[in-house]
Amino acid sequence: MSARIPVYPARPNPLNEEHAYSPAVRHGDLLFVAGQVGVRPDGTPEPDFEAQVRLAFENLKAVLEAAGSTFDDILDVTSYHTDPEQQFGTILPIKAEYFPEKPYPTWSAFGVTWLAGYDFEIKVVARIPAQG
Repeated sequence: MSARIPVYPARPNPLNEEHAYSPAVRHGDLLFVAGQVGVRPDGTPEPDFEAQVRLAFENLKAVLEAAGSTFDDILDVTSYHTDPEQQFGTILPIKAEYFPEKPYPTWSAFGVTWLAGYDFEIKVVARIPAQG
């Protein structure tokens, strides 16, 4: 059985230490990325919703890069939204910037009542391309 290998981006996310979790775990050629939010370097939520979503995607990008992956390697996406009906008009164009063409990953979106001060969270499962 292969070991779980934690993956950390170059810029630390203060929430990882505060809540004692790895931003991602590699197992074989799979990467399981914990939910990424629009957290600022000081550990606080980005207050502007559009900027918060963009920052969550950029935080996700940093974790993927730390593992040697990209958005093209994402297989499955789960996102959480505090007000999906009102927020999707902002989220979908940003999503299209990161996933501009087919084949798209699978995507499940859930409306939730609480995200610890955030309004959007995105977690993924990605593959790690063979090195060489």
